[in-house]
Amino acid sequence: MIFIDEARSAELGSHEMAYPAIRDALIAAIQPDAASYPVVIGHASDPRNRFTLKSASTADMAGVKVGSYFLTNDAVGLPRHGSMILLFDQTIGRIGAIVESGRLNAYRTAAADAVAADALARSDSRVLTVFGTGNQAAFEVEALARIRPLERILVVGRTPEKAADLVARLTAQGLPATAAADAESACRSADIVVTATSAQAPLFQAEWIRPGTHLASMGSDGRGKQELPTGLYDRARLFCDLPDQSREVGEFQHAPAGTPLTAIGAVLSGAAPGRRDDSDITVFDSSGISLQDLFIAAAVIRANG
Repeated sequence: MIFIDEARSAELGSHEMAYPAIRDALIAAIQPDAASYPVVIGHASDPRNRFTLKSASTADMAGVKVGSYFLTNDAVGLPRHGSMILLFDQTIGRIGAIVESGRLNAYRTAAADAVAADALARSDSRVLTVFGTGNQAAFEVEALARIRPLERILVVGRTPEKAADLVARLTAQGLPATAAADAESACRSADIVVTATSAQAPLFQAEWIRPGTHLASMGSDGRGKQELPTGLYDRARLFCDLPDQSREVGEFQHAPAGTPLTAIGAVLSGAAPGRRDDSDITVFDSSGISLQDLFIAAAVIRANG
């Protein structure tokens, strides 16, 4: 059995590795031989701490990702997020590979954002607004900076201290980040808006979003979570990683029944149109599908030799 621990997967992982792996996974998700199974969401003995199980298969790969979000880790100085990917040896039904993937999961999630933005955001997008100040928000910004030449990055956080911390992390990498004066001005200035939070209510108002903006909800991956205002839905074209899952546990659980959703894999493969013109508002919901985990685990195993 192959085992790659957290230190090694973090060493091998990168935005450069994640982008093609996740692009391939999103295209694979719409193929007839792909299956993504219902997400299991549970909580630990302390109900503030939760875990998820996501599983999927293709013609040549099957596996499970177990993710955890332990809020109580703050008190002991550990990351809130943990992750482990298990790939089956399909010839005997046993686990053939285990990849610990805490940092890798951050690359994987950010890559989905970047792949979708590359397909949907205007080519002249230069201003990014990010809601959220945690570790994942930093990865989102880094990934987007690879696919668009960002000239301004506006950070919106609940506390000035955390916003300042993220700005410092980004500017240390040479990225043009600054704390936003307020959410409304940050939205009205943006070409791209990304939310990476655990919010359960909209973070801004629909009328603050101007025509031509691309938005991505990266934090809604459970029932009750919500980052975007539903008032956007009748003004925007809606895309996601997997429509059934997005309606169940993603941002589009809040969309009216029958709202058209397009799998981003269909846009990437040329089977469906993406942005039609510079006035389109496009929204991408990333609830996170297990095929992304399987594909990035396979990429790490190949890199490990």
